Amino acid sequence: MQIQTPIKKVILITGCNSGLGKAIAERLIRSDQYRLVLTARSRSFGSLCEIFPANENTLLVPLDVTEESEISSVVNKVCRHWGRIDVLINNAGVCYRSVVEHMDSSAEDLQMRTNFFGPVNLMKAVLPIMREQECGHIINISSVSGMVSMPTMASYSASKHALEGVSEALWYECRPYGIDVSIVQPGFINSPAFKNVLLSRKARLSYELHGPHSEYYDSMTPFIEKLMGYSFTSSESVARQIQKLIEKKNPPLRVKVTLDAIVFGFLRRVIPGSIFHKVMFYFLPQSKHWGK
Repeated sequence: MQIQTPIKKVILITGCNSGLGKAIAERLIRSDQYRLVLTARSRSFGSLCEIFPANENTLLVPLDVTEESEISSVVNKVCRHWGRIDVLINNAGVCYRSVVEHMDSSAEDLQMRTNFFGPVNLMKAVLPIMREQECGHIINISSVSGMVSMPTMASYSASKHALEGVSEALWYECRPYGIDVSIVQPGFINSPAFKNVLLSRKARLSYELHGPHSEYYDSMTPFIEKLMGYSFTSSESVARQIQKLIEKKNPPLRVKVTLDAIVFGFLRRVIPGSIFHKVMFYFLPQSKHWGK
């Protein structure tokens, strides 16, 4: 009797040239259990090709998640190449650090198109395929900012709150079709990712010229960098948890993958909101001097 070789899951991952996306790709490649579609924006695609050589189980494709035409092209290419898509990992993202007053329309637009509309459009592109297969798994990389908003990160938090909201609704919609939806909530990861944080034009001017709200940036920027430096969680350990999530038979909707995300989730459940926010404000660095 001939033994059939199990079909390898086809996994599409966005934002693979650095950070968590790179760590996820490296781990899944090492396991040799999957067929991977690794993507990055055109300007980063050269470095992606240097990191991950293409082979029979690895397909490299340029993709800007803010461009709907590119999303359609990539999904069609994968279906022509392997005939299916089993897992979508929406990892690509951008983070602006700015108080609400300093966010401008162009920065807000890029933030939401990258962190919310891009993932939503990718989900819409793969859902018909997964419905036809009667199986699939959508994994959206959110953040602790998706449950706890922080000063100077309002726009980023808003994009992650929006992503979590649509993911929760999608969980109900996909359940009858055998499609799983998961939200991964990392907090602080020990990595140089803080160097990739962007400032809006007004935020940069305020920060450089010591204008209104500059004290927010002076205190919050080093505070977040220190928390990331003190974190015991690496991108590789989060990638390991995501691989376990991929293989889980009944994956949960929300998965907290760092200690601070677990702690914040617990505190939000047990502490009344009015008290929680006052305590948070008290512990923010130099907050008592803000606005003075």
